[in-house]
Amino acid sequence: MSDPESYTYAQAGVSIEAGNALVRAIAPLARSTRRPGADADLGGFGGVFDLKATGYKDPLLVAANDGVGTKLKLAIESGRHEGVGIDLVAMCANDLIVQGAEPLFFLDYYASGKLDQQVAQTVIASIAEGCRQAGCALIGGETAEMPGMYSDGDYDLAGFCVGAVERENLLDGSKVAPGDVILGLASAGVHSNGFSLVRRLAADKGWKLDRPALFDQEVILIDALMAPTKIYVKSLLPSVQAGLVKGLAHITGGGLLENIPRVLPANCHATVDADAWEQPRLMAFLQAQGNIEPEEMARTFNCGIGMAVIVAPENVTAVTQALQAAGETVFSIGAVSEGQRGCTVKGSDETWGGRGDWTATHNQ
Repeated sequence: MSDPESYTYAQAGVSIEAGNALVRAIAPLARSTRRPGADADLGGFGGVFDLKATGYKDPLLVAANDGVGTKLKLAIESGRHEGVGIDLVAMCANDLIVQGAEPLFFLDYYASGKLDQQVAQTVIASIAEGCRQAGCALIGGETAEMPGMYSDGDYDLAGFCVGAVERENLLDGSKVAPGDVILGLASAGVHSNGFSLVRRLAADKGWKLDRPALFDQEVILIDALMAPTKIYVKSLLPSVQAGLVKGLAHITGGGLLENIPRVLPANCHATVDADAWEQPRLMAFLQAQGNIEPEEMARTFNCGIGMAVIVAPENVTAVTQALQAAGETVFSIGAVSEGQRGCTVKGSDETWGGRGDWTATHNQ
């Protein structure tokens, strides 16, 4: 009788050596994100952060986690992995700054059926770039190789970010009042929401993703769609810490209609003027291709506004100038009035949509 076969983890589809090689390759990327409180060395069982080194006196910790959604599928299908890590950081870090918190450190989770080291390294390099843009340290993560869980070539991403804010500077919506002005910061494109609809349109309309876009012959369509989510942290943090900002809303899934009410007190209603900024050509293209009703646009896409900033009237000029100096394109897009908590988006010809029955369940 022959000896029984000796099984190995590699035969089951998992390469420990490949995982170790990836850790060695990405260590310099993590070190490039060092900041006070973190040396950003990888390899331990957990990432360590020294909160005292940041100088906060009475800090509250704020945590956020998120993914990139089905934009990842488009990245995989097109081989465009260079920006999705920025998307991942942005979705977490922007959710911290809206509460007044400075992002401190970030951890990622990268899972695939079989580890493609080149793709993984490209993605994690993108995560490191996002961390540098957000000013937070990449202090750890997990690379999971799980045969049978994912199709060939597929991978998934999740991100986890922790920030801090002085207790007195926490933005929780309580400072917003009728008469406040809503500023809008321009987005960089679709960002990371609405891609299930984008991909459906691409399939149904037979888009040639590798050809110049119909709305801009100098831009390849896939490049326009895959433009990374803009990270607003460094632009907003000085005004937030100076007490000039009353509320912030990151315009993600749910669009303008669902996200702005999340930072309003019960007695305030936001009205947004859709004519206050020019609709980006990419958004107009999506709307025309899908014959999408205005209310659906305002609920699905950011419509060209990636962040809403609520300020007192006397601080509009100072905040606008500070944001413009930081490189942001700023529009005055609306105002807060007394009324039931909610948001109405209006254009010159029609009301795009409105919500007056917003409740905390929309946080989910």
